[in-house]
Amino acid sequence: MLPVADAPSVRRYARELLARYPGRLATALGLHALAAASGLAAPRLLGELVQGVHTGTTGWTVDRIAIAIAFFVVVQAVLVNLATYASARLGERVLAELREEFVERVLALPLSTVERAGSGDLITRSSRDVAALSNSVRYAVPEILIAAVTVVLTVAGLIAVAPLLALLSVVSLPVLVLGTRWYLRRAPAGYLRENAAYTDLMDGLAETVEGARTVEALRTAGRRQARTKVDLRRSYRTERYTLYLRTVWFPVADLAYLLPTVATLLAGGWMYLAGWVTLGQVTAGTLYVQQLVDPLDRFLSWLDELQVGGASLARILGVAHVPDDRVPVPEKPVGRQLAACGVRYSYVDGRDVLHGIDLVVRPGERLAVVGPSGAGKSTLGRLLAGVAPPRVGSVAVGGVPLVGLPLPELRGSVALVTQEHHVFAGTLRDNVSLARPDANAVQIRAALRAVDALRWVEALPQGLDTVVGSGGRQLSPAQAQQVALARLVLADPHTLVLDEATSLIDPRAARHLERSLAAVLHGRTVIAIAHRLFSAHDADRVAVVIDGHITELGSHDDLVAAGGAYADLWRSWQADLPRQGVQDGEEDHHGKGHAKGHDQWARVRGGLVSG
Repeated sequence: MLPVADAPSVRRYARELLARYPGRLATALGLHALAAASGLAAPRLLGELVQGVHTGTTGWTVDRIAIAIAFFVVVQAVLVNLATYASARLGERVLAELREEFVERVLALPLSTVERAGSGDLITRSSRDVAALSNSVRYAVPEILIAAVTVVLTVAGLIAVAPLLALLSVVSLPVLVLGTRWYLRRAPAGYLRENAAYTDLMDGLAETVEGARTVEALRTAGRRQARTKVDLRRSYRTERYTLYLRTVWFPVADLAYLLPTVATLLAGGWMYLAGWVTLGQVTAGTLYVQQLVDPLDRFLSWLDELQVGGASLARILGVAHVPDDRVPVPEKPVGRQLAACGVRYSYVDGRDVLHGIDLVVRPGERLAVVGPSGAGKSTLGRLLAGVAPPRVGSVAVGGVPLVGLPLPELRGSVALVTQEHHVFAGTLRDNVSLARPDANAVQIRAALRAVDALRWVEALPQGLDTVVGSGGRQLSPAQAQQVALARLVLADPHTLVLDEATSLIDPRAARHLERSLAAVLHGRTVIAIAHRLFSAHDADRVAVVIDGHITELGSHDDLVAAGGAYADLWRSWQADLPRQGVQDGEEDHHGKGHAKGHDQWARVRGGLVSG
């Protein structure tokens, strides 16, 4: 999982965030203070009314006090609305800034970290945690500010009216403090465990949905269901624990609210009989103590919500604590040669998936990387594209490590296109020009023509201005992949890493597309991680990767002539084509030949390792 910020970091960030808006914060606090002060008038006036009735008064005095009470109630209502509006504006501004910073942090995450963490953790942080934090910023923080100001001013009013009765209001303070400390010592860790359990649950569900075909093919539905049940039980236990904390703390707090009111009535009555206080003081003091119940209750209730928001903020801020996997160097690449030296890489400590890879890719060369699933082809491709740094060894272009290049310079030198693609909501023009926002229509059309996509693009209702993606026209997987390849052409890097980039396009279109790319990308270095062997046939050299090792390296003809494992695979793949009714050189059933050839890896695996 991604890291989580510690408590001091969360508090420091919250203070810094609020300090960016001193004027808005002062306005909100000032309005809340005025609203609370307006609310102090009614209990005192009622006390004066009771005392006046007791000692004797006039009807005009009663009317005057009633009018004054009504006036202060109206003033308080107006001030409360203004204060709530000011708090809401401040909260929305703070929340907007926090969300923008979170998006920036997520986009700055190293891709290797994203791959290791999985989608569940990021999904939870960007959805559930952001929603919980939004609730805290919008409601919990303003309500706590209002309650705190109201409590302070109410206690001040109680002290001013009846100092002796004010002492009775603290009778419940030990109970309240001890109960709250007991809760606060346990709640943050409990909510963090609850969020972590929910992350595991989401991660498992996301994996199951994304890999539904694999789950079905390998008949692992039972195992996935078992994992989901385990994750649900863990999530249930963590939520039950936080519920237990609330069921203990809230009743203790409710008891603490009642004690001062009862003590004020009983002790106040005794003090009145003893002549220490007046009836008006007892009345006003009791009303003030009773008036403390509501803000205290709101304070503690929203304090619980603030713990939820604090745990979410810790997870959101934790994204910024991911160490950068890039170490900038002052040198500039000299030339375009891509070289891997002694490369080792692992996703899990102690379990390398690449073992001492040495590979030099000459400028302008087309290198095909072939091998069975899980052999390390895609991992090697990502390292050659600078997506992740090797655990041991180096991958350099022009003598400079890829992880030492600034990202803009890296992406202008080496680009990676995988079988995973995304169509963003917007026009087709915007989707293609992501690689070069300043590209004009002529350049965009040229890129689409290069990947054989211009014909279907021009057939769309609005052409390049057709809205695609969510809420717009849905592109087929092949069309979406062509859009991704058009971005690649527009980016114009000198080295390309294609990780099964044409796997979702039918074999005839893929063959045609690869020929088009070969013509457009002439003079550029192309590393193609391929399943279809005709891609290897067209390459200058072929690298065979098995169990994280490059077991064979050479041209297609040389490897076939050598009679090794690659030659066995090629002959098996070729022999299967006539049985499908396809002559050598035809393209209709290359996909079937590929499928058969892919199965042959299991038979020649031993020879590849030993070779």
